[in-house]
Amino acid sequence: MAFLNYHHLRYFWMIANEGSLTRAARRLNVSPSSLSVQVKALEEQLGQALFERHGRSLQLTEAGRIALGYADALFKLGDEFLSTLEGLRPAARQTLRVGAVSTLSRNFQIELLRPLLGRADVEVIIQSATFLELLSRLRDHRLDIVLANQPAMHDQDEDWQSTLIAEQSVSLIGAPALKRRKFRFPRDLANIAVAVPGRGSGIRNAFDKLLESEDVRPAFVAEIDDMAMLRLIAREGFCLALVPPVVVIDELSSGSLKEHCTFPHIKEAFYAITRRRQFPSPLLKTLDLHRRKL
Repeated sequence: MAFLNYHHLRYFWMIANEGSLTRAARRLNVSPSSLSVQVKALEEQLGQALFERHGRSLQLTEAGRIALGYADALFKLGDEFLSTLEGLRPAARQTLRVGAVSTLSRNFQIELLRPLLGRADVEVIIQSATFLELLSRLRDHRLDIVLANQPAMHDQDEDWQSTLIAEQSVSLIGAPALKRRKFRFPRDLANIAVAVPGRGSGIRNAFDKLLESEDVRPAFVAEIDDMAMLRLIAREGFCLALVPPVVVIDELSSGSLKEHCTFPHIKEAFYAITRRRQFPSPLLKTLDLHRRKL
Protein backbone atom coordinates (compact mmCIF):
# COMPACT_ATOMS: atom_id res chain seq x y z
CA MET A 1 0.00 0.00 0.00
CA ALA A 2 1.43 3.37 -1.01
CA PHE A 3 1.65 6.11 1.63
CA LEU A 4 1.16 9.80 0.89
CA ASN A 5 4.31 11.89 1.30
CA TYR A 6 3.06 14.80 3.41
CA HIS A 7 6.36 16.59 2.99
CA HIS A 8 5.78 16.74 -0.77
CA LEU A 9 2.14 17.70 -0.18
CA ARG A 10 3.23 20.63 2.00
CA TYR A 11 5.46 21.88 -0.82
CA PHE A 12 2.61 21.63 -3.31
CA TRP A 13 0.26 23.43 -0.88
CA MET A 14 2.73 26.28 -0.41
CA ILE A 15 3.17 26.78 -4.17
CA ALA A 16 -0.60 26.76 -4.70
CA ASN A 17 -1.13 29.36 -1.98
CA GLU A 18 1.75 31.56 -3.04
CA GLY A 19 0.89 31.28 -6.73
CA SER A 20 4.57 31.17 -7.58
CA LEU A 21 7.34 28.58 -7.39
CA THR A 22 9.88 31.29 -6.60
CA ARG A 23 7.89 32.83 -3.74
CA ALA A 24 7.12 29.43 -2.29
CA ALA A 25 10.81 28.46 -2.43
CA ARG A 26 11.69 31.68 -0.63
CA ARG A 27 9.12 30.98 2.09
CA LEU A 28 10.38 27.41 2.51
CA ASN A 29 14.03 28.41 2.31
CA VAL A 30 14.79 25.92 -0.46
CA SER A 31 15.86 26.35 -4.07
CA PRO A 32 13.15 26.54 -6.78
CA SER A 33 14.73 23.60 -8.58
CA SER A 34 14.60 21.44 -5.45
CA LEU A 35 11.00 22.46 -4.88
CA SER A 36 10.12 21.56 -8.48
CA VAL A 37 11.65 18.10 -8.05
CA GLN A 38 9.61 17.48 -4.89
CA VAL A 39 6.32 18.46 -6.57
CA LYS A 40 7.20 16.33 -9.59
CA ALA A 41 7.66 13.35 -7.27
CA LEU A 42 4.20 13.99 -5.78
CA GLU A 43 2.65 14.18 -9.26
CA GLU A 44 4.28 10.87 -10.19
CA GLN A 45 2.96 9.24 -7.04
CA LEU A 46 -0.57 10.54 -7.68
CA GLY A 47 -0.43 9.86 -11.41
CA GLN A 48 -1.83 13.34 -12.07
CA ALA A 49 -0.40 16.69 -13.14
CA LEU A 50 -1.17 19.26 -10.45
CA PHE A 51 -0.02 22.42 -12.26
CA GLU A 52 -0.13 23.79 -15.78
CA ARG A 53 2.32 26.47 -16.83
CA HIS A 54 0.93 29.43 -18.77
CA GLY A 55 3.79 31.74 -19.65
CA ARG A 56 5.43 32.62 -16.36
CA SER A 57 2.43 31.72 -14.24
CA LEU A 58 1.30 28.43 -12.78
CA GLN A 59 -2.33 27.34 -12.75
CA LEU A 60 -3.90 24.43 -10.93
CA THR A 61 -5.28 21.57 -12.98
CA GLU A 62 -8.57 19.97 -12.00
CA ALA A 63 -6.58 17.37 -10.05
CA GLY A 64 -4.60 20.21 -8.47
CA ARG A 65 -7.76 21.94 -7.25
CA ILE A 66 -8.97 18.70 -5.72
CA ALA A 67 -5.57 18.13 -4.09
CA LEU A 68 -5.55 21.69 -2.72
CA GLY A 69 -8.94 21.20 -1.08
CA TYR A 70 -7.75 18.07 0.67
CA ALA A 71 -4.42 19.69 1.60
CA ASP A 72 -6.23 22.68 3.16
CA ALA A 73 -8.34 20.35 5.27
CA LEU A 74 -5.38 18.19 6.31
CA PHE A 75 -3.13 21.05 7.35
CA LYS A 76 -5.93 22.89 9.15
CA LEU A 77 -6.63 19.72 11.10
CA GLY A 78 -2.91 19.43 11.86
CA ASP A 79 -2.81 23.02 13.14
CA GLU A 80 -5.87 22.33 15.26
CA PHE A 81 -4.24 19.20 16.64
CA LEU A 82 -1.11 21.10 17.68
CA SER A 83 -3.04 23.99 19.19
CA THR A 84 -5.23 21.59 21.16
CA LEU A 85 -2.25 19.80 22.65
CA GLU A 86 -0.39 23.04 23.35
CA GLY A 87 -0.03 23.55 27.06
CA LEU A 88 -1.39 20.12 27.98
CA ARG A 89 1.93 18.65 29.09
CA PRO A 90 1.73 17.28 32.65
CA ALA A 91 3.38 20.25 34.33
CA ALA A 92 1.88 22.94 32.11
CA ARG A 93 -1.24 25.05 32.45
CA GLN A 94 -4.09 24.94 29.98
CA THR A 95 -4.64 28.01 27.84
CA LEU A 96 -7.85 29.54 26.54
CA ARG A 97 -7.38 32.14 23.82
CA VAL A 98 -10.24 34.61 23.74
CA GLY A 99 -10.89 37.33 21.18
CA ALA A 100 -13.18 40.20 22.13
CA VAL A 101 -14.27 43.04 19.88
CA SER A 102 -13.03 46.36 21.23
CA THR A 103 -16.58 47.72 21.66
CA LEU A 104 -17.75 44.89 23.93
CA SER A 105 -18.49 45.54 27.61
CA ARG A 106 -15.57 44.60 29.87
CA ASN A 107 -18.04 43.75 32.63
CA PHE A 108 -19.73 41.22 30.38
CA GLN A 109 -16.39 39.66 29.45
CA ILE A 110 -15.34 39.34 33.10
CA GLU A 111 -18.66 37.77 34.09
CA LEU A 112 -18.45 35.18 31.30
CA LEU A 113 -14.81 34.28 31.97
CA ARG A 114 -15.09 34.33 35.76
CA PRO A 115 -15.09 30.50 36.15
CA LEU A 116 -11.57 30.39 34.69
CA LEU A 117 -10.05 33.53 36.16
CA GLY A 118 -7.71 32.94 39.06
CA ARG A 119 -7.31 29.22 38.45
CA ALA A 120 -3.70 28.17 38.93
CA ASP A 121 -3.93 25.61 36.13
CA VAL A 122 -5.43 27.97 33.53
CA GLU A 123 -4.07 30.91 31.58
CA VAL A 124 -6.64 33.12 29.84
CA ILE A 125 -5.29 35.17 26.94
CA ILE A 126 -7.63 37.97 25.79
CA GLN A 127 -7.03 39.73 22.49
CA SER A 128 -8.91 42.79 21.32
CA ALA A 129 -9.33 43.65 17.63
CA THR A 130 -11.94 44.27 14.95
CA PHE A 131 -14.63 41.68 14.37
CA LEU A 132 -13.24 40.51 11.02
CA GLU A 133 -9.68 40.29 12.34
CA LEU A 134 -10.83 38.14 15.26
CA LEU A 135 -12.74 35.80 12.94
CA SER A 136 -9.58 35.45 10.86
CA ARG A 137 -7.63 34.44 13.97
CA LEU A 138 -10.38 31.99 14.94
CA ARG A 139 -10.25 30.50 11.44
CA ASP A 140 -6.47 30.05 11.74
CA HIS A 141 -6.76 28.38 15.17
CA ARG A 142 -5.08 31.32 16.90
CA LEU A 143 -8.22 31.81 19.03
CA ASP A 144 -10.58 29.35 20.70
CA ILE A 145 -13.57 31.68 20.98
CA VAL A 146 -14.64 35.16 19.88
CA LEU A 147 -16.92 37.39 21.97
CA ALA A 148 -18.82 39.93 19.91
CA ASN A 149 -22.03 41.94 19.65
CA GLN A 150 -23.01 40.38 16.33
CA PRO A 151 -23.12 36.83 14.95
CA ALA A 152 -20.75 35.51 12.32
CA MET A 153 -22.41 35.47 8.93
CA HIS A 154 -22.86 32.12 7.22
CA ASP A 155 -19.83 31.20 5.16
CA GLN A 156 -19.82 28.13 2.94
CA ASP A 157 -16.14 27.64 3.69
CA GLU A 158 -16.47 27.99 7.47
CA ASP A 159 -18.71 26.27 9.99
CA TRP A 160 -19.22 29.09 12.47
CA GLN A 161 -21.28 28.54 15.61
CA SER A 162 -22.76 31.81 16.92
CA THR A 163 -24.46 31.48 20.31
CA LEU A 164 -26.57 34.36 21.59
CA ILE A 165 -25.54 34.48 25.25
CA ALA A 166 -27.50 37.56 26.32
CA GLU A 167 -29.10 40.75 25.15
CA GLN A 168 -29.97 43.89 27.03
CA SER A 169 -31.91 47.05 26.31
CA VAL A 170 -29.80 50.20 26.19
CA SER A 171 -30.34 53.29 28.28
CA LEU A 172 -29.28 56.88 28.60
CA ILE A 173 -27.21 56.78 31.76
CA GLY A 174 -25.61 59.61 33.70
CA ALA A 175 -25.12 61.21 37.09
CA PRO A 176 -28.33 61.44 39.21
CA ALA A 177 -27.98 65.19 39.55
CA LEU A 178 -27.75 65.70 35.79
CA LYS A 179 -31.53 65.53 35.48
CA ARG A 180 -33.53 65.95 38.66
CA ARG A 181 -36.94 65.67 37.03
CA LYS A 182 -38.04 62.57 35.15
CA PHE A 183 -36.43 62.45 31.71
CA ARG A 184 -38.89 63.17 28.92
CA PHE A 185 -37.94 61.63 25.61
CA PRO A 186 -37.39 63.10 23.07
CA ARG A 187 -37.92 66.72 24.16
CA ASP A 188 -35.24 66.74 26.88
CA LEU A 189 -32.56 65.80 24.35
CA ALA A 190 -32.52 69.43 23.27
CA ASN A 191 -31.27 70.52 26.69
CA ILE A 192 -28.79 67.85 27.69
CA ALA A 193 -25.47 66.58 26.31
CA VAL A 194 -25.32 62.99 25.05
CA ALA A 195 -22.39 60.69 24.25
CA VAL A 196 -23.13 57.79 21.88
CA PRO A 197 -21.35 54.82 20.29
CA GLY A 198 -19.81 55.29 16.84
CA ARG A 199 -21.83 54.93 13.66
CA GLY A 200 -20.66 51.37 13.06
CA SER A 201 -22.47 50.21 16.20
CA GLY A 202 -25.81 48.42 15.89
CA ILE A 203 -27.29 50.25 18.87
CA ARG A 204 -26.14 53.58 17.44
CA ASN A 205 -27.83 52.82 14.12
CA ALA A 206 -31.05 51.87 15.92
CA PHE A 207 -30.88 55.02 18.06
CA ASP A 208 -30.38 57.19 14.97
CA LYS A 209 -33.46 55.63 13.35
CA LEU A 210 -35.48 56.31 16.50
CA LEU A 211 -34.39 59.94 16.54
CA GLU A 212 -35.25 60.27 12.87
CA SER A 213 -38.73 58.87 13.46
CA GLU A 214 -39.20 61.42 16.27
CA ASP A 215 -37.77 64.20 14.07
CA VAL A 216 -35.11 64.99 16.68
CA ARG A 217 -31.55 66.02 15.87
CA PRO A 218 -29.61 66.41 19.10
CA ALA A 219 -26.00 67.53 19.13
CA PHE A 220 -23.85 64.65 20.36
CA VAL A 221 -20.88 65.75 22.45
CA ALA A 222 -18.94 62.54 21.75
CA GLU A 223 -19.03 59.47 19.50
CA ILE A 224 -17.00 56.67 21.09
CA ASP A 225 -16.60 53.05 19.96
CA ASP A 226 -15.07 51.84 23.22
CA MET A 227 -17.70 51.00 25.86
CA ALA A 228 -15.11 51.41 28.61
CA MET A 229 -14.54 55.00 27.51
CA LEU A 230 -18.30 55.65 27.36
CA ARG A 231 -18.47 54.43 30.94
CA LEU A 232 -15.77 56.89 31.99
CA ILE A 233 -17.50 59.71 30.11
CA ALA A 234 -20.75 58.96 31.96
CA ARG A 235 -18.90 59.05 35.27
CA GLU A 236 -17.58 62.53 34.51
CA GLY A 237 -21.10 63.82 35.11
CA PHE A 238 -21.50 66.35 32.30
CA CYS A 239 -23.56 64.21 29.87
CA LEU A 240 -25.67 61.12 29.40
CA ALA A 241 -24.18 58.06 27.70
CA LEU A 242 -26.09 55.60 25.51
CA VAL A 243 -24.95 52.19 26.82
CA PRO A 244 -26.29 48.84 28.00
CA PRO A 245 -26.59 48.96 31.83
CA VAL A 246 -24.13 46.03 32.18
CA VAL A 247 -21.39 48.46 31.13
CA VAL A 248 -21.90 50.53 34.30
CA ILE A 249 -23.41 47.90 36.60
CA ASP A 250 -21.14 48.81 39.54
CA GLU A 251 -21.96 52.51 39.28
CA LEU A 252 -25.70 51.80 39.06
CA SER A 253 -25.47 49.57 42.15
CA SER A 254 -23.64 52.25 44.12
CA GLY A 255 -25.98 55.02 42.97
CA SER A 256 -23.24 57.13 41.40
CA LEU A 257 -24.99 56.73 38.03
CA LYS A 258 -28.66 56.45 37.12
CA GLU A 259 -30.74 55.20 34.21
CA HIS A 260 -32.55 58.32 33.00
CA CYS A 261 -34.28 56.75 29.98
CA THR A 262 -34.51 53.14 28.73
CA PHE A 263 -35.21 52.04 25.16
CA PRO A 264 -36.75 48.54 25.32
CA HIS A 265 -36.64 48.04 21.56
CA ILE A 266 -32.95 48.90 21.17
CA LYS A 267 -30.90 45.96 22.38
CA GLU A 268 -27.23 45.15 22.58
CA ALA A 269 -26.60 41.48 21.82
CA PHE A 270 -23.73 39.42 23.21
CA TYR A 271 -22.51 36.45 21.15
CA ALA A 272 -19.96 33.69 21.64
CA ILE A 273 -18.56 32.50 18.31
CA THR A 274 -16.66 29.25 17.86
CA ARG A 275 -15.82 26.89 15.01
CA ARG A 276 -16.89 23.30 14.78
CA ARG A 277 -13.66 21.54 15.64
CA GLN A 278 -12.86 17.92 16.14
CA PHE A 279 -10.69 18.90 19.11
CA PRO A 280 -12.29 21.93 20.81
CA SER A 281 -10.61 23.37 23.87
CA PRO A 282 -11.92 21.49 26.93
CA LEU A 283 -11.98 24.82 28.78
CA LEU A 284 -14.93 25.96 26.66
CA LYS A 285 -17.09 23.45 28.52
CA THR A 286 -16.29 25.32 31.74
CA LEU A 287 -17.90 28.51 30.42
CA ASP A 288 -21.66 28.95 30.50
CA LEU A 289 -22.37 29.60 26.84
CA HIS A 290 -26.13 29.43 27.29
CA ARG A 291 -28.42 32.43 27.13
CA ARG A 292 -28.55 34.35 30.36
CA LYS A 293 -30.32 37.35 31.80
CA LEU A 294 -28.20 40.44 32.42
